[in-house]
Amino acid sequence: MASAAAGDRASLGVTELLTNVHRHAEPDKTCTVEIELLLDRLTVSVHDHDPRLPAVCEAEPGSTCGRGLAMVAELSESWGVRPDGEEGKVVWFELSACVPVVSMADLASTDTKDLSARGSVPGHLVERTVVRSAAVPG
Repeated sequence: MASAAAGDRASLGVTELLTNVHRHAEPDKTCTVEIELLLDRLTVSVHDHDPRLPAVCEAEPGSTCGRGLAMVAELSESWGVRPDGEEGKVVWFELSACVPVVSMADLASTDTKDLSARGSVPGHLVERTVVRSAAVPG
């Protein structure tokens, strides 16, 4: 089972990236979350339709926002952002994970619209989950 700390860090990272989509993405809030486990590496990617690339900024001490990407950078072993075709981007982060792992269904939200997983490949643990989420007005 993956360590609780890795699961907590993955949950926090996903929450921060989805919050950024909700607060900043244009023209819509539709996004796709991919969670991929290859051997001992967990990669979480959030794809949205906004081509603007985010940057880590320094928040004011009393500010209640502006720390999300800095938190993702601190909690992950690596992270980044890349354009995704003509319209959109992918923000991702990687964590070290222990094998065997928590089921990807355990990491996915209960609101999951589409959840798929692949089992192991001979000699390698490979599990991948894609969660598609539509925008919710409000």
